[in-house]
Amino acid sequence: MNGPDFTARRFSMVDHQIRGRGIVSPGVLAAMGRVRRENFVIRRLREQAYDDGPLPIGQGQTISQPYIVALMVEALGLENGAKVLDVGTGSGYGAAVLACIAGEVFSIERLATLARRARRTLLAERFLNVHVRCGDGTLGWPEEAPFQGIVVAAGGPGVPETLKQQLAVGGHLVMPVGSEFNGQALFRMTRLSRSDFAQESLGGVRFVPLRGAAGWPSGGD
Repeated sequence: MNGPDFTARRFSMVDHQIRGRGIVSPGVLAAMGRVRRENFVIRRLREQAYDDGPLPIGQGQTISQPYIVALMVEALGLENGAKVLDVGTGSGYGAAVLACIAGEVFSIERLATLARRARRTLLAERFLNVHVRCGDGTLGWPEEAPFQGIVVAAGGPGVPETLKQQLAVGGHLVMPVGSEFNGQALFRMTRLSRSDFAQESLGGVRFVPLRGAAGWPSGGD
């Protein structure tokens, strides 16, 4: 239903919003063209699935703008077969994009309703290499560490030490850092050795707050 129309919109999104803004990774471009974003948004918003912006997914959360998803995934510099930690599953769209490149994706969502929905959608879309857990993403997934890439889809006051310690040497962690309710800067952290990290800013962004033991206090949502 509406397959050809959505397919055309998806390829147009890749050409204009992703490639047109400087994303060059062949793996990321292919992943953005493969994942059917319309199946990861609320049904009443499917017509807006390929708009150039975020969309609400319920529970006060959003599915990120396609370009931002592509930017964050490209910044991870993943090699095929990498193990990735995805903090903030949301609708599961970001995890699906990661799954097209990574060997395994371990995704954590703190809100049970979203975690269940994402798990169902990812299974229906045949992304069988994504594992979804409901819990505090700021604590990571220690029993599966180290990860070659860690991506956090929510803005925190700083990069949690727990996540830094679960990053493999040579791996990248991409996360927005800054104000709880205003803009943040998207940072990429690279683990150089057991104790040394390098950090760079990739520009300004705006994400929902990162809640958890190593994030912002819960707002009662």
